[in-house]
Amino acid sequence: MTADGGGTSRAVEATGDDGAAHGNAGGAEGDTGRSGAGGGAENTGRAAAKGVEEYGDEGGDPIALRLEALILGAERRYTPFQAARAAGVSMDLASRFWRAMGFADIGQARALTEADVLALRRLAGLVEAGLLSEPMAVQVARSTGQTTARLADWQIDSFLEGLTEPQEPGMTRTEITYPLVELLLPELEEFLIYVWRRQLAAATGRVVQAQDDAEMVDRRLAVGFADLVGFTRLTRRLEEEELGELVEAFETTAADLVAAHGGRLIKTLGDEVLYAADDAGTAAEIGLRLIETMTHDETMPELRVGIAFGTVTTRMGDVFGTTVNLASRLTSIAPKDAVLVDSAFAEELARSGDAPKSEAEVGPEADDQYRFALQPMWQRPVRGLGVVEPWLLTRRGG
Repeated sequence: MTADGGGTSRAVEATGDDGAAHGNAGGAEGDTGRSGAGGGAENTGRAAAKGVEEYGDEGGDPIALRLEALILGAERRYTPFQAARAAGVSMDLASRFWRAMGFADIGQARALTEADVLALRRLAGLVEAGLLSEPMAVQVARSTGQTTARLADWQIDSFLEGLTEPQEPGMTRTEITYPLVELLLPELEEFLIYVWRRQLAAATGRVVQAQDDAEMVDRRLAVGFADLVGFTRLTRRLEEEELGELVEAFETTAADLVAAHGGRLIKTLGDEVLYAADDAGTAAEIGLRLIETMTHDETMPELRVGIAFGTVTTRMGDVFGTTVNLASRLTSIAPKDAVLVDSAFAEELARSGDAPKSEAEVGPEADDQYRFALQPMWQRPVRGLGVVEPWLLTRRGG
């Protein structure tokens, strides 16, 4: 993006987010004189006033500039070249970091803050110290940028939009937004850090429990897809608001069930969720719970679930590989309101004692001994995966 007219303001909205992510550090070394995302009311007012005074002639919205200064807690001081030089990194590396974080090119507009400089210095310092390779540092920037960009969009679209409805005649949403952001910002920042630390602790615990170094990257996991049936038809029949409410309800319910029963939600795709679990029993419980919960909700369409077990490659919080592809294929061929699993998953359930190796070998006491039942289905060729033998998973005694 070039730095012309209103483009500067839009670009700064993207570029400035890095300052929010590093507000504590930026406040410590920059002009704000305080830590915290907002930088303190006594400093944000000065930054906002100066931002409007110095940069208002660049075509930016003065109110947007005030909000930017409030959120970043620092003044615009640097062009990208100046920021890179102050951080002691090449312009090429600085550009790679910024683009990886999802920030737009802004030419040489004076739009960056002390926090942007410090963020560059920190990433480059990790590389210089040998703690991260340069490609890994770029990957860290990209994963952080993608995750926080989605979070920020959600908070603005769903959270702030509802809270900033004018409460008094004559007041605009913009007039309400500034004091609301001023109050919420430090609390949301602290909560974000708390959740991140909790998630980091959980992820670290999973990795150190791996049996060997290779398993830390290529791990054996159970991977499940849950897919709403007939979603494309729903998009033609429902109003946009109704469709949005349905998707949100589905994603919220699925996320809660996955977390409550010990799985990990990998991602949501509107009408589909992808989750993973360390063991087959956990993944099976989640899959059946999803079916049972959605079946009792009259507003929800039918659901199909496919689960596979095997080696999975993990990258940037996502999962890849043949096991993931197989789970997706099983979902597409699963009957409505049913769970299909692959033979490796069925074997893992039997090995862990959650299901019998053969239904023919169990007696009437099986309902007390096993949690799940497995019924072999017809073998079928699956494109790219050869012949697959699906198993229908049900709850024992259900």
